[in-house]
Amino acid sequence: MADAAAAPDRAPDRSRLPLDVDTGTRPIRPVETPPKAPNVVVVLIDDMGFGASEPYGGPVHMPTAQRLADEGLRYSRFHVTSLCSPTRQALMTGRNHHSVGMGVTSEMSTPLPGYHGYRPASAATIAQILSGNGYCTAAIGKWHQTPPVEVSPSGPFQRWPMGEGFDYFYGFMGAEMNHWYPQLYKGRYAIEPDKLPEEGYHLSEDLVEQAIQWVENQQAITPDRPFFTYLALGATHAPFHVAPEWREKYAGRFDAGWDAQREATLARQKELGIVPETAELAPWAEGVPHWDELDETEKRVAARFMETYAGFAEHADVQVGRFVDALEELGLLEDTLIFYLLGDNGASGEGGPRGTFREHLVGHGIQDETADMAARLDSLGDPTTYPIYPVGWALAMNTPYPWTKQLAHLGGTRDGMIVRWGNGIEARGEIRHQWHHVIDVLPTILEAAGLPAPEEFGGVEQQPIEGTSLAYSFHDPDAADRRTTQYFEMIGNRAVYHEGWTAVTRHGIPWEMVGGVDRPFDQDRWELYDHSTDWSQAHDLAAEHPERLEELKRVFEAEATRHHVFPLDDRVTERENPEVAGRLDLHAGMSTMSFGPRVGRLTEEAAPNVKNRSHVITADLEVVTGTHGVVVAQGGRFGGWSLYTVGSIPHYAYNFVGRDLTVVRGGKPMLPGRHDLVVRFEYDGGPPGSGASVVLEVDGHQVGSGRIPITTAYYFSFDETFNVGVDRGTPVCDDYPPVRNAFEGLIHSVRFDLADVTEPGSPEERDRIALIHQ
Repeated sequence: MADAAAAPDRAPDRSRLPLDVDTGTRPIRPVETPPKAPNVVVVLIDDMGFGASEPYGGPVHMPTAQRLADEGLRYSRFHVTSLCSPTRQALMTGRNHHSVGMGVTSEMSTPLPGYHGYRPASAATIAQILSGNGYCTAAIGKWHQTPPVEVSPSGPFQRWPMGEGFDYFYGFMGAEMNHWYPQLYKGRYAIEPDKLPEEGYHLSEDLVEQAIQWVENQQAITPDRPFFTYLALGATHAPFHVAPEWREKYAGRFDAGWDAQREATLARQKELGIVPETAELAPWAEGVPHWDELDETEKRVAARFMETYAGFAEHADVQVGRFVDALEELGLLEDTLIFYLLGDNGASGEGGPRGTFREHLVGHGIQDETADMAARLDSLGDPTTYPIYPVGWALAMNTPYPWTKQLAHLGGTRDGMIVRWGNGIEARGEIRHQWHHVIDVLPTILEAAGLPAPEEFGGVEQQPIEGTSLAYSFHDPDAADRRTTQYFEMIGNRAVYHEGWTAVTRHGIPWEMVGGVDRPFDQDRWELYDHSTDWSQAHDLAAEHPERLEELKRVFEAEATRHHVFPLDDRVTERENPEVAGRLDLHAGMSTMSFGPRVGRLTEEAAPNVKNRSHVITADLEVVTGTHGVVVAQGGRFGGWSLYTVGSIPHYAYNFVGRDLTVVRGGKPMLPGRHDLVVRFEYDGGPPGSGASVVLEVDGHQVGSGRIPITTAYYFSFDETFNVGVDRGTPVCDDYPPVRNAFEGLIHSVRFDLADVTEPGSPEERDRIALIHQ
């Protein structure tokens, strides 16, 4: 059958996409793929370390990963970028993360070329290329590649999944999501699940169900067209949310601690042939306690964290198994090329030495209290928690490598990857040791599908694909490496791999995310590793081979310059505030913003920025006798604020990172009728996150006041949103229920008057405060 874009006597020119369709001489027909082009599935697990999963010697039972490994190939030296958005953008484009402007997560972007967060049109995605060649395409789950300022009902939408080549999208746009109360999108439209957790809802199950439904529909309608499904689960990124029966499967399994787990995992990895017999455990990270340094309460809490993580991970893998089973039942499995990426970076150490029930605490530089966690240990993983485990478990899950997510050491950059293609790869259950990187997935898919990398897409000349297809290794376990050089950089942590050697330097500490590092980059200490004798970065040879180290540092400088890595920036949480990062502010210059009663699902950067400034909220509303519900709210149980009524009595709640709750309550119910309900929030000034005073008024009369000792400096939430007339997701406080808390009266408008963010105590700030409080 001739391609619709081609003349009868010639093949289509697939180097320029989309393909032209001749409408003058023949009926319009769909673009056709090359003969025998396989279906393609990419499954991405979040924040899973190299040594976590069963197929890679780890303690987490993952039957689907094990099945695919037994029926395909495991790669022992596959690398990622060490943080979420950068790995995903590199995966989608086949280019290094700085080359496509994603040097850090989308929420940390700055105006600099390697860090602006906007994929250039010169770097077409896998989905755009495959769709342009006749594939049906779907993205399910976590996206985390769209500039936050564009994640709103106003768009623009060209950098949303359906603007980046996907025919269908169901999932979430940001870094993480509450698995019990998610706020999702279908296409570009906000939706919420029909069920609550007590009715059996869980996000991982929902995402896989959507993936199965999409494939079933696609096959029913266009079975002659191959498909590309990108299934990116929120698991196993924090929060660790899973039903107790999954956690309880691992009860007692981790009581021996993280040091013992490292030893057991390394022994198992050697048995499997994932690492050589000569491999050693890398040195333990400084500042992290060994297991025998913990007291009994600390051990009990830490073990429960790991039990919860393991149950969360196994549950996610079992859901992936449902998708694989569906492909098999549809008769599609053998013709499907599956990439199962067991991590977009190494295991996360962002929980700090103790772990936390409330992740945003650590993000704001605060450690959780072990005694508090021990008192509510049975709730770990349920909707009242937002947990992430202690860094000791992250180090164990990255066995045998050093350090964690965010770092350029192998603990941050090396992850497991399994490839299965029943009709395309003869080998079964084998291991491949060739050195590869996430940017190699796109060229591998193109080679498998018989497609060229486009020279032009949408009229835009394409920048070179920087990845190298790993298809050469499918049939030859002894094939020589085709990738010999690769740089790494994340938040000032740097490394370069070159011809079997690695030079690497740690600048920051993953769980210290506020305040930067009090050390110039040129004073960072570089390490040197020879991978011909040292598999796991266990022996630093910098002192023995200073000339080699200097050579590799020059290679890094050249690679970093070419890929827009400079200038380096070590800020983490601070960059999550657009005013600090200097990126585009959707509401720059707007001191007054007004919202109608149906406005909602606004993310942090689309909502009014009330952080670190005085402001006045004025709600024009009508109540009846005993009116309940939320007038306006931002965030939820783990950080945010809410203006609401209980029996027509006005309330204002301020929730600092899920730890400190301040509630200002009105003295008596508002009478039935129309009222101005006003919150006057007077910020103290001083460093970000300073205190504030709050006054609650009804029709110009003060009805309540309160003092907030600490306010949120940088972000309320990565997953919760701003809404008028309801608090979607989790509630800011327990005065009203989750999800079903809509305001029972009538809201005409909610207006925000915002003071400028100026130097604390300056005349400009005092004048502005006086103006908005008149």
